[in-house]
This record gives sequence, structure tokens and C-alpha cells, in this order.
Amino acid sequence: MQEFESAFGLAFDLILRGDRDLLEIVWLSLRVSISAVLLACLIGLPLGAYLAIARFRGRGTVIVALNALMGLPPVVVGLIVYLHLSRAGPLGFLGLLYTPTAMIIAQTILITPIVAALSRQVLEDLNTEYAEQFRSFALSRAQAMQVLIWDGRYSLLTVALAGFGRAVAEVGAVMIVGGNIDHLTRVMTTAIALETSRGELALALALGLVLMVIALAINAAVQGVRLSAERKAYA
Repeated sequence: MQEFESAFGLAFDLILRGDRDLLEIVWLSLRVSISAVLLACLIGLPLGAYLAIARFRGRGTVIVALNALMGLPPVVVGLIVYLHLSRAGPLGFLGLLYTPTAMIIAQTILITPIVAALSRQVLEDLNTEYAEQFRSFALSRAQAMQVLIWDGRYSLLTVALAGFGRAVAEVGAVMIVGGNIDHLTRVMTTAIALETSRGELALALALGLVLMVIALAINAAVQGVRLSAERKAYA
């Protein structure tokens, strides 16, 4: 019990004095996850908007497949990215394996289906309300997509925050393609796993506390955005 209390005390001490290794790991985690979310939004939001508006043969199948991809096992994504970026893979010449870029790629692949599927649901409901106006103004599909994304921006922000929460808590894929290399590719989740296996509980607890604070902040931000959107809707 005393050892556990001591580890907690050391963990809080690491946080309060801004331990260099701790801050380095947290910063890399945030940089990788934010980059992945931005890329996923650039791909997923237009895709979700297109599926919300377009009607074509096989659309239902595409939506089912997209929803299924939301549950992609991270280790499978990590394996696929690893095979493509390894020296024997088609993209091995880029030398991206065991770099933060490889981790961003893996997280982007994981998050994009989530962003696309959730944004499709949000924008399809919005399109139902606006369809009559779109026809009266004779808007093109691209123009209608822009209007939907802009008017649904508050709801889409919650989608992006959900994607960030998924990314920052990821461990399997980033472990495979990043290698958990100290001072290079070690992020919060992989560091927690490593330090726990070593019995170094202080740093693991400190990183766990930071991760929990980030998760709480994301949930608070999502709730705040939803409340703001509701107030604007009723104003």
C-alpha cells in the first residue's frame, strides 16, 4: 500500500514540476493525434457529406461498409501499414516506418471511417431539412455539400473531438508502426504499457492521469459544443 501511495506521490511530482520526459511524450501524443484528426477530417467530412446527398446504386452497401470500418481492429491497421512501409513493402523506399509520420498514417486510417460515418449521419438529417431549399436555389452537389458542412459545423466539431478521443487513446497500431522508441515515437499509451511492464509505476501513473484529464476535457468540450449548438438552434 505504501509503495502504491509513493508511486502516486511521485506521479504528481512529475506532473507538477513538468518533467521533461513526461512533457515530451505528451507533446508527441498530441501532435500525432491532432495531425491524424485533421487529415481524417479533410477526407472524412467531404466523404460523409457526399454520402448524405448522393443517391446511387450500391450506396447502402457503401454505408454499411463504412459503418463496419468504424470497428477496425487497431492491430490489423497497424499490421497493414507496417507491411506497406517496411523495406519489402511498396512504400518502403520512403523510410517512414518507426517514425511519427507512420503513426499519423495509422491513426488517420483508424479515424477516417469514424469521421465519415458519423458526419454522414449528421449531414443526412440536415439534408432532409434543406433538400427543398437546395432544389429551389438549384444548387450543385458541391455547393450543397459546402452548405451542409458549414451549417452542421457545431455537430461536426463533436465528430472531430470524438475522433481525437479515439486517436489519443490508441495503442496497438502506433506500437506496431512506431516501435515505441524513446525520444522518437513513444506516446502516452505505449509509454504507459512499457513503464507498467517495467514496474516503473510513477511515470505510468503520471501519463495515465494526463490521459484521463485529456479525456475529460474532450468530453467537456463535446458537451459544451452540443449545448452551444442547441442554444443557437433555439435562438
